[in-house]
Amino acid sequence: MVAAPEELLRARGLHHEHEGSPALLDVCVGVREGEVLSVTGPRGCGKSTLLGCLSGRLVPARGEVWFDGVPLHALPAPARDRLRRDRFGWVGSEPHLLPELTVWENAALPLLLAGTGRRRARRTACEWLERLDVGYCARSRPGELPQAQRQRVAVARALAHSPAVVFADEPTAPLYQADRARVLRTLTTAARSHGITVVLASHDARVADVADRAITLVDGRRVGADAPPPTDVSAGTGPKGGAACSLSA
Repeated sequence: MVAAPEELLRARGLHHEHEGSPALLDVCVGVREGEVLSVTGPRGCGKSTLLGCLSGRLVPARGEVWFDGVPLHALPAPARDRLRRDRFGWVGSEPHLLPELTVWENAALPLLLAGTGRRRARRTACEWLERLDVGYCARSRPGELPQAQRQRVAVARALAHSPAVVFADEPTAPLYQADRARVLRTLTTAARSHGITVVLASHDARVADVADRAITLVDGRRVGADAPPPTDVSAGTGPKGGAACSLSA
């Protein structure tokens, strides 16, 4: 199965387990280019696992993940690593900055790893730091900053290399309300002004208000009126054998 042309990212029939416990049960979703998709649900419902599978950080036990026509689920580990480095950005609930680098070097790291010249990488990174109101910290070390500022640096790092998709897993969890609003506003603005797709997971239902569309997971399953019908990839369903996920799914 090849993803529909209007979709940048598509997953169907995803199953995954953690230490024998089901984390995803036949989950299906499609995301348009430049769309902000919110994945909501209670803690432990499978949101992080879904983002892990969509981003290539995890390989699903069963199911398919297609990115820009490429079968992400079938790529060898080195190819997935390159794809994540070059085309994806990631923001977690903890910033995970390198303490030996300055703030701007942390934000520019994806650019530097891709071979971008140091001067250009610094200029681009500092532009994103300014948008997140932490440009004045560019020469500081992460250890000198409070957690809220470190998290904004991590967001700048995820956006600096203009990825195709940014995966944000509870990115506002460690932030106060004002900082949450700023981070969410930057992510959504980037999606619309730079054509960056954002897949945003949070247990806070209010995060869905900034998204173009929201899906809900409960106990590893997608629920709600817009949830697609069950699709078992291993049983041979697909374009000829069964109903595939629609774009609105």
